[in-house]
Amino acid sequence: MNRILLIDDEELFRQTTASALQRKGYSTLEAGNGTGGLDLARRHLPDLIVCDINMNGMDGYAVLEALREEPATTGIPFIFMTGMSNAETMRRGMNLGADDYLAKPFTSNQLYSAVDARLKKNRLLRESAERKLADLRANLSLAMPHEMITPLNGIFGLAQILHGEAGSLTADEVAEYGAAILQSAERLHHTVQNFLLYGQLELQASDPAVIASMRQQQTSQLRLLLENRARHHALRASREPDLQIDVADATVGIGQDLLTKLADELLENAFKFSAIGKSVRVSGSVQSDGYLLRITDQGVGMEPAQIAQIGAYAQFNRRQQEQQGSGLGLAIARRISDLHNAAFQIHSDKDQGTTVSVTLPLVPQMDGLTQI
Repeated sequence: MNRILLIDDEELFRQTTASALQRKGYSTLEAGNGTGGLDLARRHLPDLIVCDINMNGMDGYAVLEALREEPATTGIPFIFMTGMSNAETMRRGMNLGADDYLAKPFTSNQLYSAVDARLKKNRLLRESAERKLADLRANLSLAMPHEMITPLNGIFGLAQILHGEAGSLTADEVAEYGAAILQSAERLHHTVQNFLLYGQLELQASDPAVIASMRQQQTSQLRLLLENRARHHALRASREPDLQIDVADATVGIGQDLLTKLADELLENAFKFSAIGKSVRVSGSVQSDGYLLRITDQGVGMEPAQIAQIGAYAQFNRRQQEQQGSGLGLAIARRISDLHNAAFQIHSDKDQGTTVSVTLPLVPQMDGLTQI
């Protein structure tokens, strides 16, 4: 049974509304002022709050603002009741995080319709979150052990050979085994760093102050950075002839560390999932709405359903196709883009290739100087 908290200083109106909700099968809590309502919300965590705006002492706006600042109550659906249903009143409430309005006086059917809609939406959001959590657990249980154990097995196996047969190995063999150990260690390190970074980005996404600070960061000499990263990945994959670069210079509103990470993940995917001899094109141009970065490969591609499911720890066709990497690359790139209000798009055709486009925020230039 859903529990609804009613907050209104008009006792008769509050009791009448509570009786109507009870007839509909809801459990109700009542508070005659904002302070009492806030206390009940904290103690009982109701499924929905219906609150008057104009009350003596703490008004409805103050109640909503306090609820949205606390992790335990921030997600509770909230409906305002008001006799002042003008645009300014509604806008102020929506800016604070209200979900709906009921203009006084209202009928029982209007009350039921608003309450049912908010509860249904909240239930769907909760079910979606639970499905994502289940997918996260499934992907984590599949990807994490593989991505940790596979490189560790390589490190242990080769280290045992070096330890047990050092006297019989040639210098070239020692160098070869050492290089293989280093490669496995780098893969493991990259995996751990990506898991930690994604967790950090998720935490930052819930802090408006951190997001605002991130969006103040800038990177200049963009052309040099993109060219260096593209050539680095082409060299690492022994794919220098496959690389095509055509990038303009600009200053963008994203810090160099995160921009480098975004480019690295997209470039690594492009080379990883395309064959030697197939081109990887990196282009960058100044557009009216920002700096458009595009990275295009002619690789295995993805299906629309796979693109829609891009998320943390998700890999596609793990059982059909060996993939090195935790599957976090695109998820990290997308999250970095979201945190900087940068449009992120993927266009892909199965077995034809993939184009990832990111429209980065531009920092305007005036007389050759960065405008702050």
